[in-house]
Amino acid sequence: MDSMNIILLLILLLLGCGGGYFLHRYVCTKRLGDARELAGRIVEEARKEAQAQKKEILLQGQNDLFNQKRELESEFKERERELKARDRKLQEQGERLEERLEKTTEKEHELLLTERELTRKERKLEEAQEELAETIREQRQRLEEVSGLTAEEAKARLFQEIESRTRHEAAKMMRLIEAEAKEGADRKAKEIIASAIQRYAGDYVSEHTVTTVTLPSEDMKGRIIGREGRNIRALEAATGVDLIIDDTPETVILSAYSPLRRQVAKMALERLIQDGRIHPARIEDIVHKCEQELEVQIREVGEQATFDAGVHGIHPELVRYLGQLRYRTSFTQNVLQHSLEVSALCGMMAAELGMDVKKAKRAGLLHDLGKAVDHEVEGPHALIGADLAKKYNESKEIVHAIAAHHEDQRPETALAVLVQAADSLSGARPGARKELLENYVKRLEDLEGIASSFEGVAKAYAIQAGREIRVMVNSDNVGDDETFMLCKGIAGKIEENLTYPGQIKVTVIRERRAVGYAK
Repeated sequence: MDSMNIILLLILLLLGCGGGYFLHRYVCTKRLGDARELAGRIVEEARKEAQAQKKEILLQGQNDLFNQKRELESEFKERERELKARDRKLQEQGERLEERLEKTTEKEHELLLTERELTRKERKLEEAQEELAETIREQRQRLEEVSGLTAEEAKARLFQEIESRTRHEAAKMMRLIEAEAKEGADRKAKEIIASAIQRYAGDYVSEHTVTTVTLPSEDMKGRIIGREGRNIRALEAATGVDLIIDDTPETVILSAYSPLRRQVAKMALERLIQDGRIHPARIEDIVHKCEQELEVQIREVGEQATFDAGVHGIHPELVRYLGQLRYRTSFTQNVLQHSLEVSALCGMMAAELGMDVKKAKRAGLLHDLGKAVDHEVEGPHALIGADLAKKYNESKEIVHAIAAHHEDQRPETALAVLVQAADSLSGARPGARKELLENYVKRLEDLEGIASSFEGVAKAYAIQAGREIRVMVNSDNVGDDETFMLCKGIAGKIEENLTYPGQIKVTVIRERRAVGYAK
C-alpha cells in the first residue's frame, strides 16, 4: 500500500511538471508574438513619420527656391531698367554731340566765307593804296611845276616861316606845359593804373573744401570701407582727409581744408579703384607714390607759371616754390594766380613808364615767394621771400622789391613802389578776396598746431570743417593709458586758446603694426 501511494505521488509529480513546462512554453510563445507585433507597429509608425517629414522638407525647399527665383527675377528687372536708363542717356548724349558737330560745321563754313571776303577786301585795299600812291606822285609833280620849287626847297622855306613865327610862343607854352605836367601827374598815374586793370582781367580761382570722386559702381563703397572700416581708416590716416560715404549714388566725398591733401587723396583713391587691390598696406604704398607724383606736378605748375609770365632763367628751387603757391590761398585768393596778376600789372605799368618790363614782371612774379614756406620759417613772408631770392642769386633790385612790398623795408627804388602798387591792385579788385575763408583756414591751422605741439604726436589732421581733430600718436612713446591723458590735454588747450562755435571732438589714435616679407 505504501509503495502504491509512492508510485501515485511520483506519477502526479511528473504530470504536474510536464503541465507546468507546457504552460510556461505557451506563455513565452504568446509574449514573443505580442512583442513582435508591437515592434512591427512601431516600425510602421516611424516609417510614416519619416515620410511626412520628408514631404515637409521638400515643400519647404520648393518654397525657398520659389522665393529665390522671385528675388532674382526682381533684381534682373531692376538691372534691366538701369541698363535702359543708361542707354537713353547715351542716346541723348549722342544726339547732343551730333548737334554740336552740325553747329561746328556751320561755323567752319561761315569762317571760310569770311576768310574769302577778307581776302577780296585786302586785294581791293592794295589796289586802292597803289592808286593813291600814284595820285600823290602826280600831284607832287604838278605842285613843283606850278611853284617853281622842288619839294626840299618848299619844305625848308615852310620850316623857316614856322620857326620864326612860333619861337616866342614855344617858350610860353613850355612854362604852361610844365605847370600842366605837375598838375596832371596824378591824373596820368591814375590813367596808367586804370589802363593796366582794364587790359588785364585775372581769372579768380575759387577754393573749395570738398572734392568728389566718381565710383564705377555702388559695390565699390563697401570695398573702400573694408572689413570693420580698416581701409577707410588707413586712407584717412595716410592722407589727413575725411572720406564721406553717404547715400549719394556712385560718389565719395573727400573733405579737407588743404587742397594739397585732397589732391593726394583723390589721386590715390582713383588709382586704388582702378587697381582693385584695396588694403591698408597697399593704400600706404599708393599714397606715397601719389605724393611723389604731386611733387613732380608742382614743379610743372611752377614752370608753366614762369612761361605764362614770360620770365626765364629762374633757379629750379624758386620754380618749385612757385608751384607750391598753387596750393596756397590768401584771403581766398589763390597766391599763384595773384602772383601772375601782379607780374602782368607790373609789366604793363613799367611799359607805360618806360622802365625795364622784364625786370618788373620778374619782381611781380616772385614778390609772394615767402608764402610757400611761411608756415615753416618764422618772420614776415616778404622778408622770407627776399632771403630765398637772395639765396638763389636774384639781383639786388629784385630782392629789395620783394622785401619792401609790404613796408617791411622802406622802398628805395621805383621798381619796389611799382610792385607795391600792383600787389594792392590785384588784392583790392572786386571779388579777389574774402576775409571769411581766410579766418576759417587759419583756425584749422591753429587747431592742428595745438595738437602737434604735444609730445608723442606723429600727425594731426583737422576734419569735418574743424569740428573734429584726429591725432595719430607714436605707439613706441605713448601707451594706451597715456592716450586718454593726451586727449584731455589737447581738449583743454583748445578750449584755452581758440574761439569756435559748438564743440570740437578730439580723437587720439594709437596702433601697433607688424610688417613682414615672405621671400
